[in-house]
Amino acid sequence: MSVCRAGSRIGMQRCHIRDVPSDQSDDELVHRTLAGDSAAFAPLVRRYRRAALARALAIVLDSLDADDVAQGAFVQAYEQLATLRDARRFDVWLMTIVHRRALNFVRTEKRRRTDPLTSAISASAADDAERALANRALRTRLLSALAQLPPVQRSVVLLADLEDWSHERIAASLGCSIAMSRRHLSDARRRLRKLLASEVRE
Repeated sequence: MSVCRAGSRIGMQRCHIRDVPSDQSDDELVHRTLAGDSAAFAPLVRRYRRAALARALAIVLDSLDADDVAQGAFVQAYEQLATLRDARRFDVWLMTIVHRRALNFVRTEKRRRTDPLTSAISASAADDAERALANRALRTRLLSALAQLPPVQRSVVLLADLEDWSHERIAASLGCSIAMSRRHLSDARRRLRKLLASEVRE
């Protein structure tokens, strides 16, 4: 995922990039972008791409839709960057945009799919066919269990366990207290263990 500029139009392109953090702060990158250096926005995309996808996935529950939502959020963030009051809080501002776009997507654009859960996480290729099938089944069970959590718990567990976000950042992003973030994570993990255990018994 990257942001590119062609004349006066901003576009998003899917591409495989590594999440290599820039040595510059969000504050510096934001101000460079606002000063006319559009290339300075790319490190922000790389830095928060996975977190944006996780946030979107927690709401739309489909990886392709989450990718579209995240891409749209980065475009919106780029175009509305001048409205950001505190450049040091770019991550919180961006996650708010992702959250709103994801909710809007679910309300107005989501189409029924025959099997949205299995399409959300695809099994990677493996030499051992049986192991590949087992991995795919496990990932499907995990996502199925995740889908049964409340959206806020999905967001917290994805950001905490996949992106290693601190509770301070999660709380700021979701607009809740740090204590509530910890509670959501604890409840989500306990619920996931229970759901997965029940599937194994079945």
